[in-house]
Amino acid sequence: MKTKTYSIIGFIVLIILTFLLGRCSAPDSPSSPEHSTEINVENQKWTCSMHPQIQQAAAGTCPICGMDLIPVSKDSDADLGPRAMSMSASSKSLADIQTTPVIRRFPEAEIRLVGKLDYDETKVKSLTARFPARIDDLFVNFIGVPVQKGDHLAIVYSPELLTAQSELLTAHRYDPDSSAARAAREKLRLWDLLPEQIESILASGQATDRFELKAPINGIVVQKNVDAGDYVKTGQPLFKIVDMSELWLQLEAYESDLAWLRFGQTVTFSVEAYPGQTFTGKVAFIEPELDRATRTVSVRVNVKNNDRKLKPGMFAKAIAHSKLAASGTVFSPEYAGKWISPMHPEIVKDHPGQCDVCGMDLVPAEELGYIEDPNTQAPLVIPASSVLRTGKRAVVYIEKPNTSRPTFEGREIELGPRAGDVFLVSSGLNEGDRVVTQGAFKIDSALQIQAKPSMMNPIPASVNAEPADIDTLAAESVAAALPSYLELQTALAADDLRAAKVAVDGLHHSLGHGSPIDSTLHALVESQTLDEIRRPHFETLSRAFLEAVSENPDIFSQELYRMHCPMVYPDRGADWLQSSGDLRNPYFGASMLTCGEVIESY
Repeated sequence: MKTKTYSIIGFIVLIILTFLLGRCSAPDSPSSPEHSTEINVENQKWTCSMHPQIQQAAAGTCPICGMDLIPVSKDSDADLGPRAMSMSASSKSLADIQTTPVIRRFPEAEIRLVGKLDYDETKVKSLTARFPARIDDLFVNFIGVPVQKGDHLAIVYSPELLTAQSELLTAHRYDPDSSAARAAREKLRLWDLLPEQIESILASGQATDRFELKAPINGIVVQKNVDAGDYVKTGQPLFKIVDMSELWLQLEAYESDLAWLRFGQTVTFSVEAYPGQTFTGKVAFIEPELDRATRTVSVRVNVKNNDRKLKPGMFAKAIAHSKLAASGTVFSPEYAGKWISPMHPEIVKDHPGQCDVCGMDLVPAEELGYIEDPNTQAPLVIPASSVLRTGKRAVVYIEKPNTSRPTFEGREIELGPRAGDVFLVSSGLNEGDRVVTQGAFKIDSALQIQAKPSMMNPIPASVNAEPADIDTLAAESVAAALPSYLELQTALAADDLRAAKVAVDGLHHSLGHGSPIDSTLHALVESQTLDEIRRPHFETLSRAFLEAVSENPDIFSQELYRMHCPMVYPDRGADWLQSSGDLRNPYFGASMLTCGEVIESY
């Protein structure tokens, strides 16, 4: 029994000795804490989890929110460029990232407008009394009666008309071609007698004091101003007749829509009375003045209405279709080489001439805002879903070709106008580039986590540029201009553009023309935004002032502080002067007001 117990104890002791011997003889693991810390410290950068644009080489706190920085180790994307990242094919599939090629085509913009139908004012005929008369019989005794040209409207009694007819018959019997006969005929014509009525009087040879008033055009009687038995004086309105074979569609366009509207442009519209049915017309007039109350411009569309379906007063929803060229102008190849009437856009001819309606000279289509050359190169277009916009900036992500892993790179581009679900691209992309249409926000977020430039964390193109050479300023000149410089620093820290412009004017006045930094002063004067003033012009100005102050500190009668912010330019940071030690960052303003440290005091 004892022998068995001793054997078990001996076996356990042997196992323990073997484990201890192996641990002591094993080489140090490369992943031991000592080695790991040394490698990580060498390769680590530190960033803020709330503000990933913050990058530092050592641990510390975030200059924006004060949170402790966290380490971000380098990865394989570091060599791809500041705006690029790669992923595996499976990660791309899981993220559901989709791309589409950049192509050239003429996109079509749809401008949606609303308005209502109205009479065509050129097809309205008013009948007035051309001579004193009494309405004996009234055939059109209510509004809305349709009439044809020559239909009787009323019978009137007029002694003056009897006299005029007698004058015509007398002159005609004496000499049909005499001036008296012609004058008598013209008098009756001007009294609205139709040619066939005048000929009937001459054929019968009898004058009558009763006259049949007839419709001068086809249309609808929309106004009746007399009743049977009324006496009317010369000039008194009797009837108003409107030809409704054509109507006007009066639309209201916002200022932003005017760029896509052109004279002669085709417009489609619908009305509630005929759901599912569309009608067409052409833009005939664009009001030259903006309505100051509604901030809209009236656009008139001529509409054919031969079947009389459309009624004046109907509300309409219209769409103007515009094909856009690279410059954003309306492109209409069907008008290439055409000549259009400037008053009646329905008159389009292949050669110069006169309008069939008004006789005006036709004008080339390009004078009315159309592109004449049908071979004009189509603009670059990308889907609207591919664009990430923040303020004036537009960012897209493209998939880089010929890479071993799916690789995406961010680009800032310049956008043209939007046409439906696409944007025209002015610069930044080439035909054939593949832009990310779905998943761009995921890529952008990943870049932000890696503290790389992204939509929300842009880095100017010149962010790593070498500092510009500066000429030395005389200490006396700097002393005279120092108050304006300090005002500029305070205004930039307060994000006050107006105060900054006033301070710049003061600097320009103090240092005068021909200053060694004259080009910087001129650039500051011409700057229109805070960012333009801050980088690089304020940094160049600050270096010139710092050099003068550091070499001749006794000339200055006030205490000055040299501040440094490492975030202005990642490769070197930037310095500036302040009159107090309470740090106020002029390069970032409120977004990073206390980012930096005091370097020196004078």
